[in-house]
Amino acid sequence: MARSGNAPPDDLPIVLAIDGQHGPVIHASNRAARQLGIHKGARVVDMRALCPTLQVEYADPAGDMRALDQLMLWARQWCPWSVVDGTDGLILDTTGSDHLFGGEVALLVAMEERFSQLGLTTQIALAPTWGAAWGLARFGPVRALCPADGVDTALAPLPVKALRLTEDSALLLHRLGLKTVADIAAVPRLSLTRRFARASLESNPLLRLDQALGQLAEPLASIEETPPLRALTRLSEPIEDPTTHVPELCADLCAQLKATEQGCRQLRLTIYRTDGEVSTVCAATSRPSRNATHLARLFDGKLERINPGFGFDLIVLEALGVEPLAAAQYGLDRKAGDDMALAHLVDRLTARFGIKAVTRPVRRESHVPERAQAWVGALTAHTDADVPVVAPDRPLRLLETPEEIRVLYAVPEGPPAQFIWRRQTLQVARYAGPERIAPEWWQDKPGTRLRDYFKVEDQTGRRLWLYREGLHDDGRGGIPRWFLHGMFA
Repeated sequence: MARSGNAPPDDLPIVLAIDGQHGPVIHASNRAARQLGIHKGARVVDMRALCPTLQVEYADPAGDMRALDQLMLWARQWCPWSVVDGTDGLILDTTGSDHLFGGEVALLVAMEERFSQLGLTTQIALAPTWGAAWGLARFGPVRALCPADGVDTALAPLPVKALRLTEDSALLLHRLGLKTVADIAAVPRLSLTRRFARASLESNPLLRLDQALGQLAEPLASIEETPPLRALTRLSEPIEDPTTHVPELCADLCAQLKATEQGCRQLRLTIYRTDGEVSTVCAATSRPSRNATHLARLFDGKLERINPGFGFDLIVLEALGVEPLAAAQYGLDRKAGDDMALAHLVDRLTARFGIKAVTRPVRRESHVPERAQAWVGALTAHTDADVPVVAPDRPLRLLETPEEIRVLYAVPEGPPAQFIWRRQTLQVARYAGPERIAPEWWQDKPGTRLRDYFKVEDQTGRRLWLYREGLHDDGRGGIPRWFLHGMFA
């Protein structure tokens, strides 16, 4: 619930929100918020009425899952087996590992300390089974330690949701008067078996209870960490210029990428001096690539700045930002079907002039013309929303800042019949419009006025894009102002 390195106070109610059908809804909450009755799925506006001091931040589910995957591998410092559990948890099999940290209690304390250093608040439970640990971590105390012979006692007072049941199953059990795990354990199995005979594992309270008590096996399928892709050269004698070894390293690395049908978007070249000094040079690409010749050219002019000292004896090239890359389809002319020439040019220009020197336009979700496009670094990852498009009724050229014009005569409810722009007096021969664009209330300041856009043609045939800002008597300012925003082809 906290950003890394910036943990909020424990008594501050915080929630993460996502967009819902009727406005933002709660996606996750911390312990302070849950104690106030704020729950997942509730509307933010309703919960703010319940708690005026509620702090709301928008969730990033995709980013959270990527961070959770990284935490899963990072947590293997305590045990060799770990796996992501849902969207908000980690499962670690610490069997045989606790004695390395001074016992189970010391292990839990060490985990809390390390997570707190990342700015993360945790609820940790150590139990003989996956199901018991899951329930205790979410519905038990902040730090729960369950002995092997006390699982049934520890789970007894917990709600039925602690058995990892679906919402529908938990609601059905509540209607039957079964509210805790102890209530389910006290019911004859035959009665529940008949009612949930055709239910799935997630909906069957008996199967979930058996898993929590260790009567039904639930092995941990740990995910193996992807081995890093790297190529290295060990030199029998120190050298002062590593440039000659870069093409060979790139060829070796690209062969590994081809074998796994992947490409890389970042390269890191690490050069080790004989006296222990280490130098690192990085390069990046705008699209995934495994073209050895192209990747080697990205290091041109970068290695000369490294101080060789007494020479280098080890060179390592690593592939970072690895992504799937299918084999290219070649035509009869032996040329690849995909257009990589522009991507290679962008990569070389960025490598030479810097990552901030080469940019590209991307589309943005906005009705306001100047916000519908933004410029980002050319090496920024492409997404489906980043495809530059031009609407059919928009000018090809937009002024970076709309320029105000002086209206000499205006047509009622229409554009100016005559106006001055850049010391030129222009007359409108014909026009089309208006097209009304309202303010974006979620980011515009209060009092922002709407715009009425007109496509006009002056006496010389030049087609311009004008807009009137505001309306008479709209209560948001004085008389409307006029601006020129773009030119048509």
